[in-house]
Amino acid sequence: MVPVVYDPVIVSVVVPLLDEAENLPRLHAEIVDAMAALDVGWEVVYVDDGSRDAGPRTLAQLADLDSRVQVVTFDRNYGQSTAMIAGAEAAFGDWIATLDADGQNDPRDIPRMWEVITRRKCDGVTGIRIDRADGWIKRAASRIANEVRNRVLGDEITDVGCSTRLLPKEALLGVVRFEGMHRFLPTLVRAGGYTIDELAVNHRPRITGQSKYGINNRLWCGLADLLMVRRLLRRKIQYQTKEAPTTARLGAWL
Repeated sequence: MVPVVYDPVIVSVVVPLLDEAENLPRLHAEIVDAMAALDVGWEVVYVDDGSRDAGPRTLAQLADLDSRVQVVTFDRNYGQSTAMIAGAEAAFGDWIATLDADGQNDPRDIPRMWEVITRRKCDGVTGIRIDRADGWIKRAASRIANEVRNRVLGDEITDVGCSTRLLPKEALLGVVRFEGMHRFLPTLVRAGGYTIDELAVNHRPRITGQSKYGINNRLWCGLADLLMVRRLLRRKIQYQTKEAPTTARLGAWL
């Protein structure tokens, strides 16, 4: 059966990756199957963040086989936040869905998020990993980190570390940019005046490859970033006019 192709592209799936060659064929097949449920045009933007495995070659093969694939290749490792922004800048769609390349996020959740946006009229959706397929240490650390972030930032995001999201491209590109911002993305998008809803999503065990993050390489930089984001939120520019009292969307960061 010849797949139905919609034009123009509305939803772009951005997938940052580092040394995930073994996961890519399976992940791409899952994305294709999942996105078939959408009645709008879509594409996939893979951003290779300096892989040293066969990832670049695998991505080139996927791009040759599927015209809906874009590939952005960095000259070295820059980090997940930078890869996410680069993918969004390269994307043709007005909506950006994000997934990790390790196979733990389920692409089938993207159409569900699209349905939430169209039904509830919210600006974006972020996932909640209800049955998280990680060890108890990582789950406990994540739960504590979420509680600390919400308390310090005055926000209510259940699972800020979940990479399954669907956001307006303008919202993603409009947030303040720094490496590590992906850990605060829902809060930063909300700070720009956008509404973010939450949705329970699937989370699966990693089949191949190794995690790039651990408690040690997240803790100290995460604390420093948390304090910086709190300062940014407190210094956000917002105002009301006498003629039409409204709270302006984020205009600048000081």
